[in-house]
Amino acid sequence: MFHKVLGLAGAAGLALTLGPSLQPAVAAPVTKSAVAAACALGLGSFDSASGVNSRIVSATAPPTVSPVLNTPNVYTTPYAVSNPTAFTAVPAGNGRTTRSGKVVWGAGYLMESTYTIGSDGKIVGTPVFRRIGNGWGGRFLIQSQYKASATSKPTRTMLYSQDMYGKFGRWTDVGKGLRNTGYVTGMSTMKSFALIATTPTYDMFLANNRAGGLYTVKIPTSVPLKPIITPVRTSSWQIFEQLVAAPCGRTGSILLGIDKDTKTAHLYAVGHANGTSTVIKSLGKAPGAFTDWEHFRFTPAYDPLNGG
Repeated sequence: MFHKVLGLAGAAGLALTLGPSLQPAVAAPVTKSAVAAACALGLGSFDSASGVNSRIVSATAPPTVSPVLNTPNVYTTPYAVSNPTAFTAVPAGNGRTTRSGKVVWGAGYLMESTYTIGSDGKIVGTPVFRRIGNGWGGRFLIQSQYKASATSKPTRTMLYSQDMYGKFGRWTDVGKGLRNTGYVTGMSTMKSFALIATTPTYDMFLANNRAGGLYTVKIPTSVPLKPIITPVRTSSWQIFEQLVAAPCGRTGSILLGIDKDTKTAHLYAVGHANGTSTVIKSLGKAPGAFTDWEHFRFTPAYDPLNGG
């Protein structure tokens, strides 16, 4: 069942981690109290000038979207920057926020990217980029991490990627680097993956394909890699080039589908994943243009995902 109210993951709590400038933009007849109570997604994106844009998409009906907060000159490297994972965005004191995640530079350099911004979105200090490895070109990069509680350390961290030919791979953080723990083929028609669940024993994604289907992809942490693919819907989902999800309630999610052809986005409330019985409610078209070329999610330091 979809639960609308979500405390810290609501727009008011999320604004505290993304910065004071990211306050929800309220459009009548939606009230400020409704926006504060709604589930929210911290959306990041790369612009064409080496910067990062961030905004909050709130799960009101119709959706509301905050003004864009721009952070210029984050990636002034001569390499193209692509395939961002989700970035944590945690308070750093004095209105500052520290963001950290992974990106790919150039033809395949996997980099850990960390930088701090002020309340105006501008960089504070010098960004830190740490090279992890080579050979990471592909269509996307998703990191999953399981923590039992806000105060515990992660018990596992995994990285998923799909190459340009559709081969889907998983890498496990073994403490001294990333070790490949399996490849599978047969998912080349999938267009986008959005992480909706992390548990001690599996990860789960929502994924759409070129034929219009929407599926859950459940991946047990065991070796070998054996995805379990279950249909959720059979048509109309092919229009989205990218899916971005955030938790909502105890067992649900909100899902943003981005259509790069029309530069628009639509928001959905998704109940706990249960095959074709999954409840999906369209909240409508998100206001504004989604013109940036790659989108990702900002998350809190503790980010329990229980959508499937």
